[in-house]
Amino acid sequence: MTVIRFDSVTCDYEGRRALGPVTVELSERRIGIIGPNGGGKSTFVRLINGLADASSGRIDVGGLDPARKGREVRRNVGFVFSDADNQIVMPTVAEDVSFSLRQRGVPPKEREELTVAALRRFDLAGHADHSPHLLSGGQKQLLALTSVLVLEPELVIADEPTTLLDLRNRKLLASTFAQLDQQLIVVTHDLDFVAEFDRVLCIEDGLIVDDGDPGSVIDGYAARMGA
Repeated sequence: MTVIRFDSVTCDYEGRRALGPVTVELSERRIGIIGPNGGGKSTFVRLINGLADASSGRIDVGGLDPARKGREVRRNVGFVFSDADNQIVMPTVAEDVSFSLRQRGVPPKEREELTVAALRRFDLAGHADHSPHLLSGGQKQLLALTSVLVLEPELVIADEPTTLLDLRNRKLLASTFAQLDQQLIVVTHDLDFVAEFDRVLCIEDGLIVDDGDPGSVIDGYAARMGA
């Protein structure tokens, strides 16, 4: 598993403290991150992947500093955005999945085989020749995830992956995540989705206010939110 270390990390955005200071080490296979909107969850995971820059402190992701070795980190860390439109780049569903494989230099025949298998995994094969923009919001989310998983990164980060999914696709996603060999970090408001994970962190007002067993962290957060 990739070991992720934050040492006194802060992140300021437009003059506001978005995160920190945070000191934490993560190495579990399935990690959930919960907390209120604007609390710093997305900032935290973007720092892991080098999509945001720390204002102070040190970050180590599998022995690499994302600020200095961002491209190398992103080869090993796949990121699924909360808004799938931000990572859909090609005119058809199949081409969108195949695009990242082509960027990695995968030969055409192997690329086609991997793309077909990946689309079948999320029941998207019937949309292979369709425009991604004709898909439902939930299907776009699954397409974005497919485009990440086809590269087989060591770590997958998913930011609010269940938001637009119906019950059937939520179950499909949960089943897929349970079977993944890769390490997984999920940012979510769906507390049940991470209830069986190995570890859950709660981030509020830019700080990790709770960290540990999913049951106790989720119960504590629900109590603070009055749920």
